[in-house]
Amino acid sequence: MLLGEYVKTFNNSVKFTVLVAALGYFVDIYDLLLFGIVRMPSLRSLGVPEDQMMSVGVHLLNMQMAGMLIGGIVWGITGDKRGRKSVLFGSILLYSVCNIANAFVPNPEVYGWLRFFAGIGLAGELGAAVTLVCEIMHKDARGTGTAIVASVGIMGAVLASLIGDYFSWQTAYLVGGGMGLCLLALRAGILESTMFSELPETASRGGFHQLLLQPRHWVRYLSCIVIGIPIWFVIGILITFSPELTHELGVNGVVTGSKAIMWTYAASTLGDLSAGLLSQWLRSRKQAVLIYLCLTVALFFLYVHLPPVSSSTFYCLCAGLGFGIGYWAVFVTVAAEQFGTNIRATVATTAPNFVRGSVVPLTLAVEALRGQVGILNS
Repeated sequence: MLLGEYVKTFNNSVKFTVLVAALGYFVDIYDLLLFGIVRMPSLRSLGVPEDQMMSVGVHLLNMQMAGMLIGGIVWGITGDKRGRKSVLFGSILLYSVCNIANAFVPNPEVYGWLRFFAGIGLAGELGAAVTLVCEIMHKDARGTGTAIVASVGIMGAVLASLIGDYFSWQTAYLVGGGMGLCLLALRAGILESTMFSELPETASRGGFHQLLLQPRHWVRYLSCIVIGIPIWFVIGILITFSPELTHELGVNGVVTGSKAIMWTYAASTLGDLSAGLLSQWLRSRKQAVLIYLCLTVALFFLYVHLPPVSSSTFYCLCAGLGFGIGYWAVFVTVAAEQFGTNIRATVATTAPNFVRGSVVPLTLAVEALRGQVGILNS
């Protein structure tokens, strides 16, 4: 790639768009993981007994993830029919309002429905951001652009953990919603994708059916989803429910969900940046994903066979897992690059949300087996 082309790729309008996309993902991750961070204090405040913490927590997490499954399809089709910017505006408005309302929930039932609608809103942010960045940047620089979006965005988990530790759970939700509403003002200045704008009016835009009607499309689409599922197995099971898992592992000291999430995502920032750069250097996103998948699998086996260690050592393992699952941005970029402009937003938005939605059957399976074989074996 010529130097002039590379500089052009990073002109001021593109830089601003990448920055706003990254900040949007920052708020998205903050809100997405906030429930896992404030799960126990918020449920205690609502009067949930200690022996029901995990089962109620699983239900609320599944409500959020079910919302993301539905939202992924809705926002994906909207992004292909009405443009990428419309999704970035609509999604952040919905989840910001829902998270502000979360600060005032009277009971777990209302809590669950608000997490559901927040999940619908959260579903649109990443896919639309990655689609937009992919379409306004030269193909030789996309890996860098999406790595920047993911690396900045993932730091939202660190902020969520710090806010969750030092402030009340109600304040944590208000901060997330407030950040989202503030970000709406910045969204006015971002670029729309020229690829999308130049699509002929007669082109068939969006539509999930386009993926399902052609076998080569849905096989490729399902393959994209499958490579992302280990990421949310780690986040949704191993990290979110680490307080319960480490009790069975015999870890010395108290392990909190907020600190486990913070260390996981702090390291995942480095993982996402390095995975993006590695994919550029190897000129192969597939090879980069394979390397990080192998690292994740190795660390998973270390996790489940962990001897009694201190909580500090366990947090180091969380950091290692976070680095291993740091191929999230590369995974979404791979999905976005597999399909044409007319259905790219549908793919880039639905694929990561189906991956997130995989937490629902995973947690249900863990719950079903827990009573028979224990939480660790399940």
